[in-house]
Amino acid sequence: MSKNVVLWMGAGQIGMAIARRIGYGKKIIVGDKNPANAEAIAKVMTDAGFDCEWMEADLSNRESIKTFIAKGQEFGPIEFLINGAGVSPSQAPIETILAVDLYGTAVLLEEVGKVIMEGGSGVTISSQSGKRMPQLTAEEDRLLATTPTEELLALPMLQPGAIRDTLHAYQMAKRCNEKRVMAEAVKWGERGARVNSISPGIIVTPLAIDEFNGPRGDFYKNMFAKCPAGRPGTADEVGALAELIMGPQGAFITGSDFLIDGGATASYYYGPLQPEE
Repeated sequence: MSKNVVLWMGAGQIGMAIARRIGYGKKIIVGDKNPANAEAIAKVMTDAGFDCEWMEADLSNRESIKTFIAKGQEFGPIEFLINGAGVSPSQAPIETILAVDLYGTAVLLEEVGKVIMEGGSGVTISSQSGKRMPQLTAEEDRLLATTPTEELLALPMLQPGAIRDTLHAYQMAKRCNEKRVMAEAVKWGERGARVNSISPGIIVTPLAIDEFNGPRGDFYKNMFAKCPAGRPGTADEVGALAELIMGPQGAFITGSDFLIDGGATASYYYGPLQPEE
């Protein structure tokens, strides 16, 4: 029996929180570069009563993405996309961050946008980090939004001399995510579908714990201590937001980014997290 399909890239806690809210009655395909991660999280979902299968999928590889989408299409029309895949500044070198978080996300949005069903919706997980980078020019934003995906990594602003470190690469990737979502929303709209991004702050996940224990750990701990909420967030809080914007209540929302960071970005610009001059 055919079912509408949820494509879920990145077998992490935020993706699972979203899938548990929108995936009931659907066929869920979870893909991850690490097969053990995908298998383990699919078992958790299956044991909770969801119809979930896993497969190995590499966000940095277009053919792997197309295979992932084709797997979902075996079961029915693609209704939802959840992209929670990515690597953090403490997990990977500059080249990998750009290949996965920037290029890979752009390819996934493009390829799913070709097949998403009418009434479908997608969400990609970006980051508050992109909000702390100085504004780009209008032309630079346009290039990030509209450059053909296979030419993205050749942009001058993404070359080794222009990228300072892994954090800068990550921030550029997340800025690109937001701009690609805006451009793809126009194309998805031609199919009667919607796509948005969510920019979480410090959310307690294994990736965040890597950051807490990494070279910028004190920075991140200080961030959530001095944000208005006074704490890190949870994956379930991100899931609740995603449920709103992906479901019928969010039918007028597309091409947008939603910051969910406990006020850390506000504090960075106008509160105790302001950088010293």
